[in-house]
Amino acid sequence: MSLGKVNVDSEISTLKRVIVHRPDEGIARISPKRAGELLFDDIVHLPNMQEEHDVFTAVLRAFIGEENVLETSKLLVEALSTDDVSKMDMIDKIIDYEELPTSYKSILAELSNEKLADVLITGSLDTVDHILFDPIPNFIFTRDIAVVVNDHIIITKAAKQARYRENFLARFIFWAHPIFRKVREEGKIINMNNVDLFPPSKKGENITIEGGDMMMIHKDYLLIGCSERTNEYTIKALRDVLFSKGVVKNVVQIDIPNDRAYMHIDTVFTQINQNHITAFKPIVIDGLASYVEVYRHDGNITEYPTVKDFIRAEINGRMKFIFSGDGESPYQEREQWTDGCNLVAIKPGVALTYDRNPKTEDAFKDYGYTIIHARDLLNKFKSGELKPEDVKNTIITLPSNELSRARGGSHCMTCPIERE
Repeated sequence: MSLGKVNVDSEISTLKRVIVHRPDEGIARISPKRAGELLFDDIVHLPNMQEEHDVFTAVLRAFIGEENVLETSKLLVEALSTDDVSKMDMIDKIIDYEELPTSYKSILAELSNEKLADVLITGSLDTVDHILFDPIPNFIFTRDIAVVVNDHIIITKAAKQARYRENFLARFIFWAHPIFRKVREEGKIINMNNVDLFPPSKKGENITIEGGDMMMIHKDYLLIGCSERTNEYTIKALRDVLFSKGVVKNVVQIDIPNDRAYMHIDTVFTQINQNHITAFKPIVIDGLASYVEVYRHDGNITEYPTVKDFIRAEINGRMKFIFSGDGESPYQEREQWTDGCNLVAIKPGVALTYDRNPKTEDAFKDYGYTIIHARDLLNKFKSGELKPEDVKNTIITLPSNELSRARGGSHCMTCPIERE
């Protein structure tokens, strides 16, 4: 198994390896009554959701190769198979955390690694409704479990209890899986769940940070959103650790409204090309309830009233902003809600989005982009009419009837661990 390389210093350079999670059976157990508690805005039809996600990952595989699209369940099985000591320690911890009877230790230990991984993800011991713990439906949003910052991995710490087991599984994968061994041995894993390194503040503020609030927009700049899910205390604590390790030169705090609609900064803007960012105009351009502070490794601080002002002053003076809903209400609010700003770039100028934001598509066309549906693109690849390397300045639209109900787009559903 190749150790590969862990490195991300850009949002747009060519994607080489990425972690995803296919919607699992646990999602089919969410009832309307518990959807809000489990941070899902709706119940979904699992087979259709899986089919839509399969189209999404098929596009990724076409561009970067089958072996470079890493599925969490497979990573978990491989991690469980690597280290028996860590496996038993993990079983002890999950029994304690989920408050299971100690008799379950032997039951879980006797399961195959494949079955144990399935139980840990879905919460179900068998198909006859033997439920051990809640499902973790948000695990499809692998962006939130960890972020690669240059050659370091930051393992995040979720704000909501419904996502705690995602953190638990992510910590196990990054600690025990062979492909991350070199990073671990070099001390380049920063675990935000380590209370010795990241204790609560003197005011009792807990560490909370999710990957959708973190962007490597330049090798010297890590952007972190101060949002519904990520607090200012955590940003400053992480800033100090990153500076002490020399990981980045600047940490940029971006304040956005504390609101479910703007959960993370990647719900209001994402970069798709060298000179193009797709954005929600009221926050990114007009500065609605938004503010930017740039913390520098030498102790200096620079402030900006809007994200646009910061980007053009420090990242790229020629940056243009393509607005969700073409910058018009009520379309910009509607299409921001359905992830019109949440795109992941496969390479500069080629990005994935949902197929339900027509006004945003018009805006992309105005900036010279071709719009093609993922299924049509895959058919062109299959027939030989088009090759992935020939795709340029293209927005690929994904089927989204069910995926969009979960409140997260293509950026949310990808955890890049290597870009060129």
